[in-house]
Amino acid sequence: MKRGQLRTGSMEPLADHLAALTGSRDRELLDVTLVGALVDMLRPHTAMVHRIVGEAPDQRWILRARLVAGAGAAESDPLSVDLDDLPRLATQPERQTCLEQQRIIATEGPAWVTRFPMVSDSAAVGVFEIETDDPLSADQMRLVVSVLRIYRNFEELLDYSERDTLTGLLNRKTFDESFLRAAATATPGGATAPAEDRRAADASGPWLGVIDIDHFKRVNDEYGHLIGDEVLLLLGRLMRASFRFHDRLYRFGGEEFVVLLRCGDAHGAALAFERLRANVEKYALPRVGRVTVSVGFTAVRRGDSPSSAFERADRAVYHAKENGRNRVVHHEDLVQSGAAVDQSPSGDVELF
Repeated sequence: MKRGQLRTGSMEPLADHLAALTGSRDRELLDVTLVGALVDMLRPHTAMVHRIVGEAPDQRWILRARLVAGAGAAESDPLSVDLDDLPRLATQPERQTCLEQQRIIATEGPAWVTRFPMVSDSAAVGVFEIETDDPLSADQMRLVVSVLRIYRNFEELLDYSERDTLTGLLNRKTFDESFLRAAATATPGGATAPAEDRRAADASGPWLGVIDIDHFKRVNDEYGHLIGDEVLLLLGRLMRASFRFHDRLYRFGGEEFVVLLRCGDAHGAALAFERLRANVEKYALPRVGRVTVSVGFTAVRRGDSPSSAFERADRAVYHAKENGRNRVVHHEDLVQSGAAVDQSPSGDVELF
């Protein structure tokens, strides 16, 4: 069968692929499942998904999935790639036009490339591209549009269940799975492990930070909960601007936020959290004025449990609040200085 043509009797595989697409909650695999489904149904040369990452005006393209017909597996950019290493939107003008105008664009070259906008909540968030020998027929385009619409609806359902409705950050129930995945790749003993073990491990180890808004109850009491919500929204925006696009940002509830990030060492992690602290401190709200945050962070250890790592970081937050607030405290520094005792491999800590 010629590539770029629908197979006869494609409804059964279509239903199978849609069932597979909507049956997974692993966002890292959704785009891979999408390109696999459309490659199987259309038999193109290549199908790929490009997403936009970063904040305007410095947004970039990241390849989320590319699958060549006949290849065994899809390829993608690593999620930990540095933003500066990704191409800017303007380097791909046809893709950028498809994204900004939210319309299908087809161009002829060595192969036909047809680009489809991927839309979420009325905003274009990426582009699906497909390469074929011949231009796609109207029926084939309708098929792709329909699959992308189902895909978008499923993503929105995931957002509804996995994101905090106020800030748009991830919510508490999505945390454990991501944490356990990170802990599986961490250095045994985390930052407390011997130096030679840390060097042998992944240089981009995971870190967990807990962020708490200082005197947030006073904000609610003096200005009301609507103004309190404005403070929470502001912190969510500043977190997105302060951390990298692949860092995992959560609102656990109330004024408590959590960050799960990868960084080469404690100094780099401290700089990331300090950047957020400084960005919050210098931002003046119209009625409230300036607010501050206290941050505690810890290295994630291999085999760590979410509760034990959170407890270590939370004890560091407590130490920050007991010593003036508006500061970043590293749990392992507390242990080394004698301000805390790490009594077990699980990281249970007692302050004294």
